[in-house]
Amino acid sequence: MLIVVCGLPATGKTTLSRLLARDLTAVHLRIDTIEQAIVRSGTAEHPLGPVGYTVAHALAADHLRQGLTVVAECVNPLAVTRDGWQGLAAEVQVPFAEVEVVCSDPAEHRRRAAGRTVDIPGLPLPSWQEIVDRRYDAWDREHVTVDTAHRTVEDCLREIRDRLSADAARRLPR
Repeated sequence: MLIVVCGLPATGKTTLSRLLARDLTAVHLRIDTIEQAIVRSGTAEHPLGPVGYTVAHALAADHLRQGLTVVAECVNPLAVTRDGWQGLAAEVQVPFAEVEVVCSDPAEHRRRAAGRTVDIPGLPLPSWQEIVDRRYDAWDREHVTVDTAHRTVEDCLREIRDRLSADAARRLPR
């Protein structure tokens, strides 16, 4: 199965993706890790455009073809990036689910953004203003949305697991 966990920076994507991947014994692919490794290679600098997503798609396809579940974590802000993941799942014929992580309380979201620490050496974290100004297309299809504002990580993870089990996420993409 391919599960894409997405949303704006500082909403809780990384925390939830890591725990979900651990619970499912899945591969966790993080766009930030991929992009920063490319930057560290000296061949590119931020922003990278579609490069991180292209690499992540190739890695995800390899893992999915081996029968592994993949939790791909990324902002996934554009309809075209979302369609890319959906197309990948259809290509390798695996069930597909999208989980959008949001923080509906702007003050809490801003506090999280200001208090974040870098867990990938050299990765530049966006400012609050960059998060607010970022293009983020409205969704045009069904997906799981989890609001992390004023909730425990455990509650959010439980909601994701419950919704993935109950939803039509187990069906093959069309």
